[in-house]
Amino acid sequence: MAIREALESDLEALVAVFTAAVHALAGGAYTAEQCAAWAPIPPDPEVWRNRLSALNVLLACEGEQVAGFIGYAPSGHVDLLFTAPQFARRGVATALFGAACADMRRSGAQRLSTEASLAARPFFERQGFAVVAEEDVLRQGVALRRFRMTRDLRVQGA
Repeated sequence: MAIREALESDLEALVAVFTAAVHALAGGAYTAEQCAAWAPIPPDPEVWRNRLSALNVLLACEGEQVAGFIGYAPSGHVDLLFTAPQFARRGVATALFGAACADMRRSGAQRLSTEASLAARPFFERQGFAVVAEEDVLRQGVALRRFRMTRDLRVQGA
């Protein structure tokens, strides 16, 4: 598995990974209505282009396939971390998170933050994050539960 910076030409593949991950992997934690509100089909590429333009984005690739991606701010906020369903539980998210942490450390970040879904919370807890608040956010008028989480980047591995 190779990790590299995302290119503009990767947009369609990234959005496909996100959509598949929400519907297949997060579907056990959220209803079909919630998944549809969170990851509409078809997705809007312009919304994604704008969202990703403000982030550093790394891809994990297995050959020509995008296995997952992470979007983060060098200051320490992890905004997106998704794995393609066929690559789930194979170390993709851990590798991406480790690469992003190294970059955030080089940028001087000392504290990490994220808003984790019900499905992602256990992953982030294994990475040393702690929940600071539970919240419900609205996506297309549908409430989704998530967790604001933080971690001191100066402590632990990754």
